[in-house]
Amino acid sequence: MKKTNFRWFMAVLIFLITFMSYMDRVNLSVATPTIMQEFGFTKVDMGFLQTAFFVGYALMQIPGGMMAEYFGQRISSTVAVTWWSVFTALTACASNFTSFAIIRALFGLGEGPIFPAMNNFIYRWFNRAEKATASSFMLSGAFVGPVFGPAVTVGLMLAFGWRSVFVIFGVAGLVLALAWWFLAKNDPRQSPFVNEAEADHIENGMVIADAKAPKEIAPWGCFISSTQFWAIGLQYFITDYIMYVFLAWLPLYLMEAQGFSLAKMGIAASFPWAALCVVTFFTGYVSDKLIAAGVSKHKARTFFGATGLMLSGAALYMAAVAASPSMNVMWLTISLGSLGFTFNASWAASMDIGGKFCGTVSGWMNFWGNIGGVVAPVVTAWIATHYGWQAAILVTAFSAVLGVVCWVAVKPDKEIVIKR
Repeated sequence: MKKTNFRWFMAVLIFLITFMSYMDRVNLSVATPTIMQEFGFTKVDMGFLQTAFFVGYALMQIPGGMMAEYFGQRISSTVAVTWWSVFTALTACASNFTSFAIIRALFGLGEGPIFPAMNNFIYRWFNRAEKATASSFMLSGAFVGPVFGPAVTVGLMLAFGWRSVFVIFGVAGLVLALAWWFLAKNDPRQSPFVNEAEADHIENGMVIADAKAPKEIAPWGCFISSTQFWAIGLQYFITDYIMYVFLAWLPLYLMEAQGFSLAKMGIAASFPWAALCVVTFFTGYVSDKLIAAGVSKHKARTFFGATGLMLSGAALYMAAVAASPSMNVMWLTISLGSLGFTFNASWAASMDIGGKFCGTVSGWMNFWGNIGGVVAPVVTAWIATHYGWQAAILVTAFSAVLGVVCWVAVKPDKEIVIKR
């Protein structure tokens, strides 16, 4: 029987959902100059509004992963996309700092479960030699969002005002939630679009849990005592810290420090995110090919993870000391693009070391990543306000060293030992 390939259609749907999730995030940073002018907010105020999102988002990482394991990816993802789309639209109704902060925090709670749940879906729906490539769809969707986000958001703002942006993307998110509910299944064998040959291919070499077996809760005692568990979380704290400096402040940085107009900023801000998307796809494909050729997961994932952070930090340093705006954008593009090596390695490694509890492990990893998201906007705003943008960029660049050290301890070729 010729196998169907419906799993790759679902990979495209995952791409669209994570694309929307990051479009919804980047919209606020692009609208920041207009919102600051209308409401009289300072850079520190806007930093706290970004942090409000990340507080809610970080708090739901671990519960989101556990819910995906216990209730299934279908319902947890549908609820998450619906929730955050509603609060995206409600952002247009905010009228002061307090209402902005409350709406952004609730928006963050809705987005929290989506990446752990999607990672759990990939673990169950893709062959072991396809997981890094499938992760690339999830991550690249997220990173394509900021590629188009600045230009699309600026266009909508100039045509209809900043509030229209949040309403339009909120409605689009609800459409994707409906599509996921009808097409996604917790088990590929339950899907009418997956034939037996495709299901056999997916499950080749995979240990499938008995559907009638009692639901298991992640063994937190074993996880907390694992060096791997802490290492993958801490390296992701650094990785996301660097990325969220770009997400929160790149548009304003290009306008204030490099002298770009609003229209030119919308174009320039897309280059680093485009590079990140391309490198993420490339890494997933090459990583799966290396492992299929017999290279150990430890070598493949660790090499990409550590190398990405080293290149990102070095390029960010060069951006800070660049002599012209064009050179600055080039080095920023190389810096954020290099993180594609690390992002792909991180999510693939969370499946490698987490196994059937990869939702919990990836939730833990993304929790620490988004603690970086909580810290990055405010710390960067404070440093930029008191010491200038160059100092803020240099501090971000040197943080990469800690992440490189952590990668040595991740050891993706070994699942975390579960003691019964």
